[in-house]
Amino acid sequence: MSAIRHALSTKREDDFAQWYQEVIAEAEMAEESGVRGCMVIKPWGYGIWERIQRLMDERIKAAGVENCYFPLFIPLSYFAKEAEHVEGFAKEMAVVTHHRLIGDGKGGLVPDPEAKLEEPLIVRPTSETVIGAAMARWVQSWRDLPLLTNQWANVVRWEMRTRMFLRTSEFLWQEGHTAHADREDAMAETLRALEMYREFAEGPLAMPVIAGEKPENERFPGAVATYSIEAMMQDGKALQAGTSHYLGTGFAHAAGIQYQDKEGTQQYCHTTSWGTSTRMIGGVIMVHGDDDGLRVPPQIAPQQIVILPMLRDDDGDAALLAYCEDIRRSLAAQSALGEPLRVLLDKRPGKATQKRWAWVKKGAPLILEIGGRDAAAGQVSLLRRDRLWNAAAKPDFRAMPKDEFLGIAAGEIEDIQVSLHAEARARRDANITRDVTSIDALATFFSEDKRYPGWVELCWARPTGAELEGVIKTLKELKLTIRNTATDAAPASGACVFTGRPAVERIYVARAY
Repeated sequence: MSAIRHALSTKREDDFAQWYQEVIAEAEMAEESGVRGCMVIKPWGYGIWERIQRLMDERIKAAGVENCYFPLFIPLSYFAKEAEHVEGFAKEMAVVTHHRLIGDGKGGLVPDPEAKLEEPLIVRPTSETVIGAAMARWVQSWRDLPLLTNQWANVVRWEMRTRMFLRTSEFLWQEGHTAHADREDAMAETLRALEMYREFAEGPLAMPVIAGEKPENERFPGAVATYSIEAMMQDGKALQAGTSHYLGTGFAHAAGIQYQDKEGTQQYCHTTSWGTSTRMIGGVIMVHGDDDGLRVPPQIAPQQIVILPMLRDDDGDAALLAYCEDIRRSLAAQSALGEPLRVLLDKRPGKATQKRWAWVKKGAPLILEIGGRDAAAGQVSLLRRDRLWNAAAKPDFRAMPKDEFLGIAAGEIEDIQVSLHAEARARRDANITRDVTSIDALATFFSEDKRYPGWVELCWARPTGAELEGVIKTLKELKLTIRNTATDAAPASGACVFTGRPAVERIYVARAY
């Protein structure tokens, strides 16, 4: 069998980081913006985000949450009310101090000393403080609760080490913020949001995740408890793809979010926050991509089927385009995965093979190549992006009658969605190790010649305080982090790997993004 000539110059096994950057470039998802840590999201990348946004927004609204919008600029004094919260973000905050520029006499511009703001403004790193101020106005009585809000917005966190989609200084996200009468209701909302994220990742993203509680040292600044979904990338590293936080009454005390209960007594609200971001797109790339580029799960693909007419710039093109348009209309009238099929007829000039490989790199789920002879014979040639190569190391095109294809198209799309998830789940499960019982064994496991070692599940005693700090120091020396304790984990048994005390739960340890 001849060797496969892949579309990308870098293979995952050779340099995963470089491969990731090449996928983004070749799939035309994003590019550098000229501002360090900020990116321009191109139409195909933004189209994926729009699909994520739409499908997530449907789930958010189905839970009774209403969308709002809050300012990009937040007074510094709002953060000063919540010391623990501001300390957690202080090093990442971008600050606005002036409202006008003037010429410097040398052809440049500088801040006008006369235009200094009375109070510095923080460019939104997250919105607990400003939304808390609004909640304090909106909540007066028990009748106003629960208050369920969400916003779709951009945030800025001045990252030192950036990587497109995974960690950028500016990124897009949704952030839910809710207020409740008591802990029970707030915890129910926290876990509802966690389950929403788990289902969304496993469903539309076809990305298997483990949902669970983060350890004490990984909590959101000011939170009582933080929960996350964790996904395994193809290099074995973990990616935190969504978080949900129970904030207790700390933010309510700082912002004055109070209500009068049924007995006429003033009580502080229990609040939550939860969010996902464009980081999910980075996860999709690293979970599903291959050595030919991106593979987009059909539910989030901007176009699920791309039709490529093999145009020759002659009199036969009109008939070929008419044939392809007829197929497009027939497909667009069908549904898969609960929605009408999204179909693109690519009429752009250019060689058919070049256009094919452009769409392969973008990861369009189904690609149809149709030439004049196909049209005359009433046929199509079908290429599934998740099964690109045949045994002869050639693109695995299947020729079939047009009507036969129209009868199976929706099923093919649904099968690709299932197939991508099954492939990713099998890979994840095969790379979780559970027989490590000591720190030395843990160090050995991650120091051995394993390019992509995966995750280790350990039993531990849930240490806290200084004891936990010692554990974190040990893990940091090994370049490892605790991901979470799975909500559906098996009961712990035996001794804690770190303390030797009886274990109370199981945790996942991994290298991470």
